[in-house]
Amino acid sequence: MRCLILLMLALATLLPSLASGYDVLVLQSNRSPAYEEVLKGYRVAQPASQRTIVLADYARVDLGRILREDNPALILTVGDAAQNAVRTIRDTPVLTVMSLGINNPKAAYPNQTGISMLVQPERYMALFQGMKVRRVGVVHDTGKSGWYLSQARIAARKIGIELVVREVSSPRETIKQLQSMNGKVDALWMLPDTTAVTRETSEAFLRFGQNNAVPVIAFSASYLGLGAAAALEIDRVALGEQAAAMTNSILSGAKPNESSPVFPRRVTLKSNPAVLNTLKLPVPLSPEL
Repeated sequence: MRCLILLMLALATLLPSLASGYDVLVLQSNRSPAYEEVLKGYRVAQPASQRTIVLADYARVDLGRILREDNPALILTVGDAAQNAVRTIRDTPVLTVMSLGINNPKAAYPNQTGISMLVQPERYMALFQGMKVRRVGVVHDTGKSGWYLSQARIAARKIGIELVVREVSSPRETIKQLQSMNGKVDALWMLPDTTAVTRETSEAFLRFGQNNAVPVIAFSASYLGLGAAAALEIDRVALGEQAAAMTNSILSGAKPNESSPVFPRRVTLKSNPAVLNTLKLPVPLSPEL
């Protein structure tokens, strides 16, 4: 009997999640510094007990068994691989961050919600207005960002901006569609659309800006060094804090799809003064709403 008690104590020490339970299962795709930044903000703002599993550390994770044995109240997924891992989960609330898969809130199941990787379109429209551009070119895949462009068109019309939209269904079509906008736009808007913007096609976007002497507005500051004029970048620590607030709402009884906002609350404007100076454009102000 004494040996059995000692064994149980040892297991409780080695496997605290199984011994004491936890509220939030954090599924992290990999150990990306960007994901760690988000989780830093989340953990500071979220007091609920948590267990973290980094999927890239394992050849296979039996998520079904973990959910049956641990029964967490909520799953937080960070990154595309983590979101893909929970696509068939229906009984446990799922909150997704840092994944393009959550970009369309209408496609989410009733137990799923998240914060989009897309910035609220009104913020971009305010940026375009501040830069005094009127015709803005966009290349996108309707299946991935059509719902977003619908909202962007409404925001654009309100302030007199024309979106010159070109649709693609494969990355191979992107260059041709960019060429079709030569001389027809005052700026080019890059979306985090994985059909239109890939590692190969991103160079074509920036080359278009140089050849047409128009600013390229991106979604990540990483494009500034390559020639983009400005970028609206998500504040990742604030994103974690926003996810923590949504977690609190769900744990308090709200249904996942009622716990929006869908868009990230805080974004940072970053610009390339050299490009703006060359194009004789004003340094844009942060487009606060």
